[in-house]
Amino acid sequence: MPSTCAGRAVCCNRAMPIPSDAVLAPLADLAARAQPLRVPAGTRLFDAGQPCPGFPLVDEGSVRVSLLAPDGRQLELYRVEPGEVCVVSATCLFAHRAATASGEARTETALRLISPADFEAVCERDPVLRRYVMGLMAERLADLMALVEAVAFQRLDQRLAALLCARGPRLLATHQQLADELGTVREMVSRLLRRFERDGWVQLGRERIDVTDAAALHRLCAASNAV
Repeated sequence: MPSTCAGRAVCCNRAMPIPSDAVLAPLADLAARAQPLRVPAGTRLFDAGQPCPGFPLVDEGSVRVSLLAPDGRQLELYRVEPGEVCVVSATCLFAHRAATASGEARTETALRLISPADFEAVCERDPVLRRYVMGLMAERLADLMALVEAVAFQRLDQRLAALLCARGPRLLATHQQLADELGTVREMVSRLLRRFERDGWVQLGRERIDVTDAAALHRLCAASNAV
């Protein structure tokens, strides 16, 4: 991976390209027939190991797609914003397999759910939409490989520094939310953030983190992984 914070913080949260009208048009009729849903933050929309309920079109809000460990830890894979495609849902519908990750509303979210049969039919008859979805799958796969590399080979303090660099200069998030994104536990994140604060790199507040020395965080990102 690149040695800069920006490169290491890609993980899987970069925005996907907004689909063109040619891509969205085949879904328009189906979306009009789909039942609109509005759910509060924290609502589980689909679960790993369960049949995919359909193809979600997010109109407002955001959906977090994560892997969940038996001990309750999460590893965020990516987010679905308005106009973007949920690749886990698309993959499972294409392959007729159970969901491989879980989806949860990050905020109050409005969406429409296209039935599996309707989604499969429109992809079969529309090559533009099919190519777009397959292209997104390829991009997400590259992001997931970067995430695997970071988790396997990069120290947690470097991954946290990269996240702070990418989201700064002010993050409005809890320590638990950061731990979920990094696939670790809250206690580890809190310990590292307190260390960063003692070093003068960040200032901690209630559900707020201010980056005060971005250069130091960048140096940590670029440092060797040797302990």
